[in-house]
Amino acid sequence: MAETIHGVTTGAVARRLGVSPTTVRSWEQRYGIGPAVRSSGRHRRWMPADIALLEEMCRLTATGVPPGEAARVVLGQPAEAPQVETVLAEAPPLEAVPAEAPPEEDDALPAPEAEPSAHRPARQPGSGNGLPLGDVRQECRGLARAAVRLDSPSMEVLLRQVIDDHGLVTAWEEVMVPTLHAVGRKWESSSDRYVEVEHLLSWQVSTALRRAAVARTTSTKGPPVVLACVPSEAHTLPLEALAAGLAERGLPFRMFGGAVPAEALDAAVRRSGPAVVVLWSQARSTASHALARHLAGLSFGLRGARTAPLVLLAGPGWAGPPPGDGLLRPGGLREALGVISTVYGEERQGADA
Repeated sequence: MAETIHGVTTGAVARRLGVSPTTVRSWEQRYGIGPAVRSSGRHRRWMPADIALLEEMCRLTATGVPPGEAARVVLGQPAEAPQVETVLAEAPPLEAVPAEAPPEEDDALPAPEAEPSAHRPARQPGSGNGLPLGDVRQECRGLARAAVRLDSPSMEVLLRQVIDDHGLVTAWEEVMVPTLHAVGRKWESSSDRYVEVEHLLSWQVSTALRRAAVARTTSTKGPPVVLACVPSEAHTLPLEALAAGLAERGLPFRMFGGAVPAEALDAAVRRSGPAVVVLWSQARSTASHALARHLAGLSFGLRGARTAPLVLLAGPGWAGPPPGDGLLRPGGLREALGVISTVYGEERQGADA
């Protein structure tokens, strides 16, 4: 009730929305989205109607809408001709997301930013004014903004939408991976800060991939694709993306997850009789060519018609000499899906004959 009468400070509004006070002030300065009421002096007091405008700004920018365009929508202004804008130039940098905003001093109106001069070049993508994304899709920018704000609901909606609209491969290659890499680079260059952003983003991507993997029923009958990380390897996101891609194509699979012991891999292959085994290794220290050759040499089925699986060596850990018989090293998700689809296409043709 008190905030309805007196309003709340910029710092309190920023904490409520999960953005920085700098972002709130920037939106007011650039687009005129400010409080209708001011207290004595230069302190702002945000009323419920003002906060509702900011909430809509957050919702729109989290879906990838550039802040300038989002502001015009929020204020009911006519749209302008689209312009090329610097990636994330208007998004808050990671440094501008404190756990708690300082009190009242955050409500003082900062001095206007100086216009760029001919002697001072404009900020470029990756220059430290946001996540180092480069030239990416609009959805990627939206996902990055939501990740920086720790805005799980917006990330969930955006990830679900991009998979539905563009398919799993495009969503993975052009939205998820670039954002994950940008967050990782920001973390590595910031003395291990912002780990919470990477963890939350990874969780949301994993959730979206698993949801996509179980959303479609597998129509193809026959031997499955076995998906597993080699022993001591815990990076599962690429395998989760492959599982979702297989589900999208109606191909059967069994996901065994991270760090599967060698004995368990052997048992999984013998018991399920897969057509394809995909082994993921992120680093050379975890890759085991001996294990891969062992799995490729296993055979199963009726006597006289025994078969062995095709083993795909996925991930950067398998770099080195070309694999031997029964082993392939796909160049990425799209190529792996193509190889596996070909295997199942040939199997169906053989069965029809």
